[in-house]
Amino acid sequence: MANYPKVGARTIDDFKSKLIGGAARPNLFEVELAFPSYISADQRLNDNSRFMVKAANLPASNINVIDVPFRGRNLKIAGDRTFDVWTITVINDITFDLRNAFEQWMNGINKHDNATGFINPVQYQTNAQVYQLGRNTENSTSGFPNTIKGKVPSAAENVPVLKKYLFHGVFPTNVGAIDLSYDSADSIEEFTVDLQVQWWDAFDENDTGILDTETDTAVTIDRAN
Repeated sequence: MANYPKVGARTIDDFKSKLIGGAARPNLFEVELAFPSYISADQRLNDNSRFMVKAANLPASNINVIDVPFRGRNLKIAGDRTFDVWTITVINDITFDLRNAFEQWMNGINKHDNATGFINPVQYQTNAQVYQLGRNTENSTSGFPNTIKGKVPSAAENVPVLKKYLFHGVFPTNVGAIDLSYDSADSIEEFTVDLQVQWWDAFDENDTGILDTETDTAVTIDRAN
C-alpha cells in the first residue's frame, strides 16, 4: 500500500507555520556599489546606489557537467563552476551621476579614442553587495514587527539583513541605452548595467559565511571488485 500523507497533515495552518516571517519579499533589497579609485567619485555615489538601483538579482549557482560516454550511456561528472553576468537596473536622475560613473569606469578599461586603458585588474575591478532585507525591526520578537505589538518602530532601529551576497572582482561590460521618445509620458529614465563577476560569497543574517563546507572528508573505496 502506498504511503500517502494524511489529509489532516497538510492544512493551511500547517503551511502558515512553515512560512516563517511571511516569506522573503523581492522588493525588499539594497545594492551597494563601489567604483574604482580613478573615477572622481565620493561616498555620495556609493550612497546613491542604495536608492537608485531599482532592480537586481540574487545570483544563480552553476556547475557545468562533463558527460563521459560508457557503453551507450553517459556518466555525468561535476565540471567547473561558472558565474553569470550580474545585471542591475538603475534609475537616472538629472545629475546623471551614476551613469557618468559607469561610463568613466568603462572608459578607464578601454578608452573610446585610442583603445588604451588600465591593464591591471586591481585598477578597474571592485566588489559589490546585494542585501535581502526583512520586514521586522531589530527589536521585534519572534519575527513579528513592532507595529503588530502596538509600538511604532523608531528611526534608530535597524532593518534586518536576511542574506547578503558579496560579488568579487566586478566590472561593467555594458551600460544600456536610454530610449528617448515624445511618446514616453509619465515615466522616468532608467538603464541597465551588465557587471562581470569573478566569484561571490554568501552570508546569513549574522554575517556568517554559509559556503564553508568540509571537502576533505575521507571516502572509503572498495577495490575488491
